[in-house]
Amino acid sequence: MAFEESIRNASLQSYEGTRKGDTIEEIEAIQDYIRNAKIVVPNKNGIKVEVINEVLNRFGIPSAEYLHVNTNYADFSRMPAIAKAMIAVDQSDADLVIARGRLGIPGSGSFLVFMDSKSRILTAATSPSHVIHHQPLEKTVYKETLEALKKVGFKEIE
Repeated sequence: MAFEESIRNASLQSYEGTRKGDTIEEIEAIQDYIRNAKIVVPNKNGIKVEVINEVLNRFGIPSAEYLHVNTNYADFSRMPAIAKAMIAVDQSDADLVIARGRLGIPGSGSFLVFMDSKSRILTAATSPSHVIHHQPLEKTVYKETLEALKKVGFKEIE
């Protein structure tokens, strides 16, 4: 099932009151979209991009490009990670944006989001605040990317 068709069908089912939950075809459509997407990661430095690419490569997904953009002003929004992703949607020709930032208010933890070119969320992962988990940025981004991909059924290649 094509990606857009999958979304339309699910919306129609919801409208009609017949939706019974996600289907394997919908998950496969998300996987296909991610596998074939031009991916960017908005960031003011390249650290997150390197870590995200390491995980993408473990799943046979093409590497993301580094979209060098200062996303500091996204921290003034209610959902900074979403704001960062939307900045990248607006400033690139990418099919998929992987953005990471604060989940909500200061102290709320981190949020890594996979967003398509129409600002729809495909998958995501969260982490507690750094003062709670005490892990380096690279390790946390690695775990979040891994979790987000596994949530939509990706398996590591052997």
